[in-house]
Amino acid sequence: MELHEPVISLKDILRLEDPLFSREHVCIVTGAGTGIGRATALAAAVNQLTVLGVDINEEEGGKTREMARNLGGSMQFLRADLTRDGDIESTVSEAAKLGGIKYLINIAGTQHIDSVENFPMEKYDLMQHLMLRAPFYLSKLAIPHMKNSSDGIGVIGNMASVHGHITTRNKPVYNITKFGLRGLSQSISAEGEGRIRSFTVSTGYVKTPLALNQLPDQARQRGISEEEVVTEVMMGKSRVKEMMTPVEVANSFIFGMSHHARYLVGGDLLFDGGMVLTY
Repeated sequence: MELHEPVISLKDILRLEDPLFSREHVCIVTGAGTGIGRATALAAAVNQLTVLGVDINEEEGGKTREMARNLGGSMQFLRADLTRDGDIESTVSEAAKLGGIKYLINIAGTQHIDSVENFPMEKYDLMQHLMLRAPFYLSKLAIPHMKNSSDGIGVIGNMASVHGHITTRNKPVYNITKFGLRGLSQSISAEGEGRIRSFTVSTGYVKTPLALNQLPDQARQRGISEEEVVTEVMMGKSRVKEMMTPVEVANSFIFGMSHHARYLVGGDLLFDGGMVLTY
């Protein structure tokens, strides 16, 4: 079992023929510095979109930009703190300078483990701002650009989770935000008349730095191997005992953005290895 974030190559990326996948159309991807955000930015760039990757980590965001160029894609990077309204506004205005804003993929997120009664309110505020308010405000600002385009079409994808379907202990704010993103996607779609549509992608554990960095401590605390942490703890309820890769999640977003998914209007792509719907 490989317990590291996989290197992304062209052969891993879903490439689709789509009339709207062109360099004149812009795809904003948040959280583009690492993990799922990085993979999605790369996949969108390989699919001939002009990508604006956004992250607070300038060094890692720059690496993603270079990776996109090495894969033959077009990506610009913008350092932004998505808990600040000014940075959110700048994100959309900078994206509009690159072309027509057609796609917005909200992936940026963080985690804090604690019970409701012990949860620090400053962590609550941070997670709510980053993982729910920022996607809402980015959508609010991007939708007019989509509506005013020549065809009036636009797509907004939001990174949800199995925690947008079920809840687990000591993740109350993560649970709340992921349920909230499903509600946001449905609300956008209810108003979009089939032309501005939104969807969520829900997964279990993914091989991202956020997840993989938990393994050594979990293994020590439980007195088991890191592989057993994955198969017995993280993937215990999953029928597939292997974590997804970031590019597999990215490919789900590419499909959801494409014309092949035109009936995906407010829906959720649940790729969870059977955690939620099998018993």
